[in-house]
Amino acid sequence: MSHKAGFVNIIGNPNVGKSTLMNAFVGERLSIITSKAQTTRHRILGIVNGEDFQLVLSDTPGIIKPAYEMQESMMNFVKSAFEDADILIYMVEIGEQDLKDEDFFKKIIHAKIPVLLLLNKIDNSNQEQLEQQVSFWKEKVPNAEIFPISALQNFNVPEVFGRIVELLPESPAYYPKDQLTDKPERFFVNETIREKILLNYAKEIPYAVEIVTEEFFEDEKIIRIRSVIMVERDTQKGIIIGHKGAALKKVGTDARADLEKFFGKQIHIELYVKVNKNWRSNANMLKRFGYNQ
Repeated sequence: MSHKAGFVNIIGNPNVGKSTLMNAFVGERLSIITSKAQTTRHRILGIVNGEDFQLVLSDTPGIIKPAYEMQESMMNFVKSAFEDADILIYMVEIGEQDLKDEDFFKKIIHAKIPVLLLLNKIDNSNQEQLEQQVSFWKEKVPNAEIFPISALQNFNVPEVFGRIVELLPESPAYYPKDQLTDKPERFFVNETIREKILLNYAKEIPYAVEIVTEEFFEDEKIIRIRSVIMVERDTQKGIIIGHKGAALKKVGTDARADLEKFFGKQIHIELYVKVNKNWRSNANMLKRFGYNQ
């Protein structure tokens, strides 16, 4: 029996549903999902295996005009998604008219590989608006197959998945068939904690935060975790900790609940907060945190 395998890379503006789509395909919450822009900072691989196929999905940061060095690094992850893709998914939402970077858009319409344009959040539209949007994108990206979907409601998602499998090139598997992602356990600990900060804090706080998991000890029944929340200023440290430590405790409690589901084990987690001034513009710090690879 022949075997298919390939890299399917998802790009689009911030907050259009890229992470929701990838998690729907993979069946695990590999990418954090919140209503805030710039939730995904790295390029995250999720692997879907079938008897005769392997789909290597890549969720990328939302496309933005970079304002500082960390955002430049995030856009480099998006650029790399064009280089190794066998299939490109360009994701837009109802009412959207363009990509925030014209150079990326030119790459999409001149791509030599199959392009699937997914028109997401159609549950927020009516039939007339949907038809107008499909016509608009057919003209704008003539090389793409267009699929109206709702990633959140799983509408048309199985059909898109089936089409992707059809388009995969013949190839042996790139990863072991029991592998779910290329990221280590600590990465998912960091992302889960960062998600809780995105959900629980307002304004600039979530964007000034990075997580470093310094200890991850696993035995048969429990995983013991020690993570540091890095901020840029002393005032941010005070906000993260909250009155008598209540805000930080809530982050730890919420993160522990999700991590116990993810790992299927009891979790003991300790959180600390440290100030690391202007880490988002420090090349050495960015490299340490997995940017500027």
